[in-house]
Amino acid sequence: MILCIDQVIPTELLRQTRAALADTDFHDGRETAGWHARTVKNNQQANGHHPEIARLRQAITEELNRHLLFRMAARPKRMKPLMFSRYEPGMDYGNHVDDAIMPTPEGAMRTDLSFTLFLEEPEHYEGGELLIDNTAGEQTYKLPAGALVLYPSSTLHRVEPVTEGRRLAAVGWVQSQVRDPQQREILFDLDTTRRQIFEQSGKTRHFDMISKSLTNLLRMWADI
Repeated sequence: MILCIDQVIPTELLRQTRAALADTDFHDGRETAGWHARTVKNNQQANGHHPEIARLRQAITEELNRHLLFRMAARPKRMKPLMFSRYEPGMDYGNHVDDAIMPTPEGAMRTDLSFTLFLEEPEHYEGGELLIDNTAGEQTYKLPAGALVLYPSSTLHRVEPVTEGRRLAAVGWVQSQVRDPQQREILFDLDTTRRQIFEQSGKTRHFDMISKSLTNLLRMWADI
């Protein structure tokens, strides 16, 4: 399941993030890439040790953990600290798949889901589309600032060359409480349906039965 989520962070937090990124150091993005991804990665990443960048990274992570749709789709157990990336004209990131295991301050984590949070308005740069390859073919994403695309870490994907302007994004990875992507999608569909029933009719017998099934499937599938 690939999911686009609009306005996952407040406008003021987006403004603060862009201002901080305009005033911080960036380094070669290949420093954090795996041995094979280094051959196709051509971007820059913000200095994660800068105090303001660290504060904003934490603030955005807290917003994601509060966002209902993100929680329903990802069911996060752990998240790797966000990385802020910048692409200027001529920069791109060729086809790659994200590492299955990544280091975090708390130890290694499995990557079930990846996400890109767009920080620059799409009309402010040319190129820079995120292309994700799945069974339906290649799908292209270039979302408004503040919107996010969530996708399986197992997919082959790339960032097209930027030809004009500047592409800013925050990228991150999630270890889910539910490891299997098909199971996550079933839970997402059930949760979405029961919430729609509640909005339309309140706490009905149908709502209770779907809630029971959702809860018991989560109990069966949870990896915690």
